[in-house]
Amino acid sequence: MKERTFNEAELVELGRRLFAAGGLDEESARVIAEDLVAADMRGLYSHGVSRIPMYLKRIDSKCINKNPDIKVEKVAAAALRIDGDDAMGFLVAHKAVEEGIKLAAETGIAIVGCHRSTHFGMSALYVKQAVEAGYCCMVYTNSSPALPVFGGKTTFLGAAPFAAGMVGGYESPDYILDMAMTKTARGKIRVAMINNEPIPEGLALDSDGNPTTDAKKAFEGVCLPFGDAKGAGLAMLMDMMAGMYTGSNYAGDVSSLYYRFDEPQNLGHMIFIMKADLFMPMEEYKKKMDIYYKRLKALPRAAGCDEILMPGEPEDRKTEKSRKEGILLSKNIQQSLYVECMQRNVECSDILDTADIDISSNAGAVVFEMKE
Repeated sequence: MKERTFNEAELVELGRRLFAAGGLDEESARVIAEDLVAADMRGLYSHGVSRIPMYLKRIDSKCINKNPDIKVEKVAAAALRIDGDDAMGFLVAHKAVEEGIKLAAETGIAIVGCHRSTHFGMSALYVKQAVEAGYCCMVYTNSSPALPVFGGKTTFLGAAPFAAGMVGGYESPDYILDMAMTKTARGKIRVAMINNEPIPEGLALDSDGNPTTDAKKAFEGVCLPFGDAKGAGLAMLMDMMAGMYTGSNYAGDVSSLYYRFDEPQNLGHMIFIMKADLFMPMEEYKKKMDIYYKRLKALPRAAGCDEILMPGEPEDRKTEKSRKEGILLSKNIQQSLYVECMQRNVECSDILDTADIDISSNAGAVVFEMKE
């Protein structure tokens, strides 16, 4: 196998087949496949189809419920609690946004707390879901330990991404922010590990607390927070708000996505959904967004900056480029998908090149190495 490009439809179909073979119903399999490919198209390969073998291993290990009964409970006039029943986090979060939008249509603003969920991929998925329906949104989630508290040397806080979105104007794009509390997403270090590539200095420490550029040692060690105490403080807020406050695991208790296959994660999400026209008519809101965008684009640029962009614009451009030119996957990521197909008797010759590799080994080993 060599590095090559795939179109969106090919990778969605491959993902759908694999998740269906793993026991998910057809609709769920397609939704999750579409979400993963959407991440790849935005250039976030760390949250794309490279994660399929890991998710399938979690399903096989019964850490994820293949046939969940996701429950919605109204706990206050403008608040919902979602019991994810250990479902794939994608399904829990999409349901949370859907139900939150229904409530916000009546109340103007809705808060949705989710517990008994699992990793939900790219946070921007849910912000975009709300924004495309005409609502502003913030998404918090906690996650398994990846970074230390300020002054600590061991992992305690999750990478805990924060995402937010504002509806765009008539002549301006939506504002879509999606950022981890680490200097770089831990998933990007994982992709570097898969591809046997080094990482830049200053992003992580090895398990002995030493700076490292070795992606494998970094992945097994400690990611560093952006902004030092500021990033660590925000990661703590994500853990408290999305984890502790919703009744989910927190304070280091969320089990590892990559190394623990003996229990569900009981991970938490907190989602805020607000009408874009809550404080003014939509027409006025959109005109104000256009003014903001025009002023932003007209600002003097720093040396080396060709263009000032709204958060979300770079990813939108990457998505358009991917749509036209295809999605580039490395040899090792293709191989991990091929191994899954062979082990699960999933037809893939119409999408993936065939490969002469040993499929008797644990497919997960292609993607991550289990800790002793």
